Amino acid sequence: MTAPPENPDPPVDDTALRFRAGDEAALREAYDRYGRAVLHLATTMLANRADAEDVTQATFVAAWLARDTFDPAKGSLIGWLLGIGRRKVIDRMRASARETRVVETVRQLPEPAQTGPDPDRVVDRLVIADELAQLPDDQRRMLELAFYDDLTHQQIAAMTGVPLGTVKSHIRRGMASLKRRWEVDGAAPGPRPAGLSGAR
Repeated sequence: MTAPPENPDPPVDDTALRFRAGDEAALREAYDRYGRAVLHLATTMLANRADAEDVTQATFVAAWLARDTFDPAKGSLIGWLLGIGRRKVIDRMRASARETRVVETVRQLPEPAQTGPDPDRVVDRLVIADELAQLPDDQRRMLELAFYDDLTHQQIAAMTGVPLGTVKSHIRRGMASLKRRWEVDGAAPGPRPAGLSGAR
């Protein structure tokens, strides 16, 4: 009688060996064979499907870059991939927690202050500009320097070379003319806009 054949040794995982050696075809084979298992792991730990898919891809990228650390003698390729997948899931969960904290912090910040121009002030300036255009040139020039450039009487006199007394007279007469116009045509029914005091 012939002896029964002995049980053959378990086959060597050729894909794992070629994967470790840097065979790109083996990377594709490993993804086709184990990608669903890694995705399942990720979806059971993460609520977001898109995050789970990202983790799966990140797992295989990390495994490929670190393939020389994989030792087929110490474990299977699937076990090694799942170990990397768990670490990637934890990284993603920590990143999500940080993002949530940042969002909550931003939500608790006060609303930014309104930085646009004050509509009332814009209207005041338009009304004043229109009224100034009706004045004689000398009065208009002095009032523009006082209002728009915010200059004192002394500064206007120094800039224009006009005597200080004349500057004051032009501004006083210009203000009187503006007041009369406002009272007559109702151009500014409210109080005189701030910034056109003229008496400085």
